[in-house]
Amino acid sequence: MAEDNTMLTFGGHLEVLRKMLFRIIAVAGTLAIVIFCFKSPIFDFLLAPSEWDFCTYRWIESTIQALGVDFHFEKYHVDLIATDLSSQFMTHITTSCYLGLLGTSPYILYELFCFISPALYENEKKYSVQVVVVIYILFIIGLLMSYFVIFPIAFRFLGTYSVDARVTSNITLDSYIDTFTTLTLVMGVVFQLPVIAFFLSKMGLITAEMLRTYRKHVLLAIMVVAAIITLQICFRLCLSPFHYTFSMK
Repeated sequence: MAEDNTMLTFGGHLEVLRKMLFRIIAVAGTLAIVIFCFKSPIFDFLLAPSEWDFCTYRWIESTIQALGVDFHFEKYHVDLIATDLSSQFMTHITTSCYLGLLGTSPYILYELFCFISPALYENEKKYSVQVVVVIYILFIIGLLMSYFVIFPIAFRFLGTYSVDARVTSNITLDSYIDTFTTLTLVMGVVFQLPVIAFFLSKMGLITAEMLRTYRKHVLLAIMVVAAIITLQICFRLCLSPFHYTFSMK
């Protein structure tokens, strides 16, 4: 609906959509260029989970040591390589684009809301804003969970795994970034399950009694999905069980 309360034609809606897409592309592209220019801090941040002294490991060590156990993760090192002439440059570009889209996501949500809000009633607008905020917060929590917990542990386990001392793992940079991105997005989507369950309950497709009845089935399904994701990471990253030493004080 236009500002003068007259209905837009189909062509008018397309024009509004076109301008919105141009604004989103412009903002995301500008942010991607800025991120591209800060190569060192960006890749220090992205490659930090591959280090043996990542903050998650230090936190685990300090927590266990506070319980009276002298616990230390053993140091490890995994080399990342580039096998193609342009792979590092292309990885730099694609990573900048991914981060540009992620950084622009609040603005993208705002533009989408402005596009659909004229078709909503006032109570629907308020309800929609609350839902979008919850979805975005859960998505960010999923990203943080992946960065600080899931991916570092997965990389440490798989990156140092070896079937024989004669076999050396050579992990490419683009494989690392691709797996990092995929796992992070998967965790962001997984954390949307409460919202999905909420909408399904509103539609009458699921009920509290149904959830209690099929709780065991859901847990089994989650275990199967977790196994599939783990196998996918193994095949794609080809990454050893993390070694540790501890002694009672």
